[in-house]
Amino acid sequence: MTRLHCFQPIVDRASTVLILGSMPGQASLAAGEYYAHPRNAFWTIMGELVGAYPRLAYMERVGILRTSGIALWDVLASCTRTGSLDSNIRQDTAIINDFDSLFMIHPGITRVFFNGAKAEQYFLKHVHPALEPDRLQYRRLPSTSPANAGISYREKLLAWQSVKQRDEESIKQSTGRSA
Repeated sequence: MTRLHCFQPIVDRASTVLILGSMPGQASLAAGEYYAHPRNAFWTIMGELVGAYPRLAYMERVGILRTSGIALWDVLASCTRTGSLDSNIRQDTAIINDFDSLFMIHPGITRVFFNGAKAEQYFLKHVHPALEPDRLQYRRLPSTSPANAGISYREKLLAWQSVKQRDEESIKQSTGRSA
């Protein structure tokens, strides 16, 4: 089995939100882009939330995420896995990314959203115990993967709206206007 490696994080000094997957799937690794599988709902959802529509060039979508305060990364730095399913990750080969450095360099990140259960499990087991208590808020969201067919796109979108909800509330509070 070949060892898989994740991408560098998409992050900006203004990032306040971090969305974490577990490890890019085969289509993403082949394309060198996060969430490249055409049936993965991630970019469609990001299009509706912040304008990072899948029809835009990848680097344009990345730029929109950055200017929207959204960072993107994976919990695993590397692992071995057959296919793209998280359930096929060999636990004994999983190496966790350096979150200490990420959070030190980007202290504005205060909210972490997990794109599915496996990302949450790895993070809570391997990263969370070493973090300052109450430094971050966490929420697992339904996986945008096409393998997560048990939940409709509409239900996924409704859950994912929480990624932007607090930012909009902060804008309302600081300006006294609707976002």
